[in-house]
Amino acid sequence: MAIILPDLPYAYDALEPYIDAETMHLHHDKHHQTYVNNANAALEKHPEIGEDLEALLADVESIPADIRQALINNGGGHLNHALFWELMTSEKTAPSAELAAAIDATFGSFEEFQAAFTAAATTRFGSGWAWLVVNKEGKLEVTSTANQDTPISEGKKPILGLDVWEHAYYVKYRNVRPDYIKAFFSVINWNKVDELYAAAK
Repeated sequence: MAIILPDLPYAYDALEPYIDAETMHLHHDKHHQTYVNNANAALEKHPEIGEDLEALLADVESIPADIRQALINNGGGHLNHALFWELMTSEKTAPSAELAAAIDATFGSFEEFQAAFTAAATTRFGSGWAWLVVNKEGKLEVTSTANQDTPISEGKKPILGLDVWEHAYYVKYRNVRPDYIKAFFSVINWNKVDELYAAAK
C-alpha cells in the first residue's frame, strides 16, 4: 500500500485572498505529489521497513543508510504538507480555552506567541518551516526546521506549522515573506490545532 497524496480538505480557492488558488494548485498537486512519489520510490528499495513514516522519522537511525536522506527529505515533506493542509480553513476559528491558557502561560500572551512564531518563520534562512510543538516535557515551544525536516525527528509533536519555502508564497507575495506569514494567521484552523494539542499531551 503506497503512500498517497491526500485530497485538500477544501477547494483550491477557499483560502483566498490570503492563500491564492494558483499557489494551492502548484503546492498541492505538484510539490506535494513529488514528495509522495519520491518517498514511495525510496520505500520500494526496502519493503522490510514498512511505510509508517512517523515511526521511521521518529528514529531516523533505523532507516537504511542508502535511503535515509531521501526519506528525511521526501517522507518529511509528505508528513509536513499533509498536516499543513489540515491546519488551514476558510472558517473563523479560535484556540480553545485550554490551549489559549497554555499559550498565555508559555509565551505571556497570544500576541507574544504570534511574535515568536512570526520571528521563527521570518528568520528561517532559506527553505524550511516554523512550528508550534509540544516538546518532550509536554510544554509548548516555538521552533523551526530546515528543508523538510520534521519536529517528529526531535521527539516533538507538531501542532501548528507554516511552510516558508518560496514555493508556498512566491506566486502571490513574491519575496515578501512577512506578508505571507501575517496572512497565515487569518486562515489557521484552530480546531485542528486544539485536536492535535489534546492528543500530544
